[in-house]
Amino acid sequence: MSELRDFVAEILERQGAAVETFEPDALEVLAPEPLRQVMEWPELARLAFGAERPPHAISIGLEGEWLDRFGALLGERGRWSERQLTWTGPPSAPTNPDDIVNRALILLNAVWRIQGLNATFTRCLVLTFRYTGWSDEKHEGLIRLGLNLGTGAVVDEVIARLWPLLAQEPQWQAPQESQRLAVGLGWDRKLLESRVGPLLKHHVQQALEPFMRGMRHRLERDRDRVHAYFDKMRSESLKRLSALSNTIGEKSEADRHREMLRVAAFEREYHSKIDDLRRNYALRVKVEWIQMLDLYLPVQRFEVVIRRRKAERLIQLDWHPLVRMMEPPPCDWGIGLDRQRLVCDEKLHLTDAAGQASCSSCGKPYCRACHRTACPRCGKA
Repeated sequence: MSELRDFVAEILERQGAAVETFEPDALEVLAPEPLRQVMEWPELARLAFGAERPPHAISIGLEGEWLDRFGALLGERGRWSERQLTWTGPPSAPTNPDDIVNRALILLNAVWRIQGLNATFTRCLVLTFRYTGWSDEKHEGLIRLGLNLGTGAVVDEVIARLWPLLAQEPQWQAPQESQRLAVGLGWDRKLLESRVGPLLKHHVQQALEPFMRGMRHRLERDRDRVHAYFDKMRSESLKRLSALSNTIGEKSEADRHREMLRVAAFEREYHSKIDDLRRNYALRVKVEWIQMLDLYLPVQRFEVVIRRRKAERLIQLDWHPLVRMMEPPPCDWGIGLDRQRLVCDEKLHLTDAAGQASCSSCGKPYCRACHRTACPRCGKA
């Protein structure tokens, strides 16, 4: 909890509070009046961040409303920032360029060759989202997406390896004006939304899958329990109704009528309970944008020529010396997390396998990057 303690201490100091550490996982806060009103604390408060809470201390954790309260103190500050990381020493170039590209770029229907390699800077956009899933229980977490605006590649894995380096580097260096000019302008909003939307949906689904699996298990358990309860009572009524089927008389007729009403009541109540379970276990998902960080990073940029039949296309791939890792190739259609690509015949678009699949109507394969709305042969959307 030391990171959370340091985060809270910094926020409170920025709000004018006097903060002292009196135990490894506790803070003592002398809060001004505006801060006391927002946080609902006394003038002198003790905050505990560990498992053991000192006497008269307020327990602070990731659960509950504490993050929302601290977020209200921040407001819109910290939503966007930019930072430059530099490589200490001479530029580091990979010793085996062909092997690195061969592992990073897997073309299933084309060939490639390296045309050039140079040291430069690139701009990576890091977007942080908070997701919350509600059902009979609640699950929430953070998702961090990375996009290289220079090459168009998805660099989630590169950013994941870079993040500890960002935390260890105490000096926050703003990008130089020359670096801003070198990396060029960013993407427009339409392009950014088209890339972030499918990628975010994929990550949210992956993050919620264990939660949904547990939810389905609990739903099946409760549904089976409800079914067994009402099925037993309905079966007993049906047995009594079957026993009364061969008897005659007014009393027998009244008993049959009563049992039929009981069976109908059990069925209505059963469907009502199932509807209650359906509402109780209905999944609701909320995704919120939290923060955007522009990272200016030193890279070794490969210029690679893609050849498909007689046509050629030049793409760029970045090798990141800070983490000694090659990013995935760009993807013109699809999520772009893996390293396998198909190349289309029309404009040499790089897509995942589904981007070159056959049309479900006419059976003709076509490129979804070239024809995003409908099949060019039959016109089916």
